[in-house]
Amino acid sequence: MSWLAQLRRAWQRRHLADPAYAFLFDPPPPGEWVALDCETTGLNVRSDEIIAIGAVRIAGNRILTSQRLELLVRPDKAISPASVRIHRLRERDVAQGLPLAEALHQLLHFVGSRPLVGYYLEFDVAMLNRALKPLLGMGLPQPRIEVSALYYDHKFRQLPPYRQHDNADIDLRFTTLMNDLGLPRREAHDALNDAVMAALAFVKLRQLHGAMGR
Repeated sequence: MSWLAQLRRAWQRRHLADPAYAFLFDPPPPGEWVALDCETTGLNVRSDEIIAIGAVRIAGNRILTSQRLELLVRPDKAISPASVRIHRLRERDVAQGLPLAEALHQLLHFVGSRPLVGYYLEFDVAMLNRALKPLLGMGLPQPRIEVSALYYDHKFRQLPPYRQHDNADIDLRFTTLMNDLGLPRREAHDALNDAVMAALAFVKLRQLHGAMGR
C-alpha cells in the first residue's frame, strides 16, 4: 500500500462515525476477498434503493460457497417495471425483506476488511456508500478489484502491438467474458449468482496472470 493510501485510511479510521466498525480497517486475512453484487429498484444511484445483496468469500483459488451472504432488503420506494424485468424481484418478493440498516450491518460483518471484487462494482459500491454514510460517516474503505478491468488487461496483452492503443476495442460484456474464460454461467441478475460468477472470473484471471489482483 502506498503512503498516500495509508494516509487516507488513517484519516478514514479517525473519522469513523461508529467505532464498533473499526474492524473494517484491520489487516485483511491474507489471500482473501469478497465478491459482491446488489440488485436495486432502478439505476439512479441518487434515488434508487437496494433490494438484494449477494456476497461470497474467496480464499486463494477457492470460492467458499459455504461462506456466502444472500439478503433481501425491504425498500421504501416502488420497484420500477424495467428493473423487475431484469432481476424478477417484485415488491411482494421483498416485502418481508430486512430493513436496510440490518442488511448493511450483516454485510459489513461478512466482508470485514477483505478487498471487494465485482463486475462493474462501481455501481454497487455507489449504492452501498450512499446508504452507509449515515452509519459510518464515509463509504466502504476496502480496496476494490474490478473484474472487467482485469479482463481488459488480459485481452489487451494478447493483442498484436499494432492494435495496442488506448481505445482497443475489447468486448467487456459479462456473457462474453464468462464464455471466453470457459467458465460456467449461472442465471444472471440474481445478486448471489452474479457475485459467484464474478468470483469465478476473478480466480480464473488470477490463475492466468499469477498474482494479479492481490
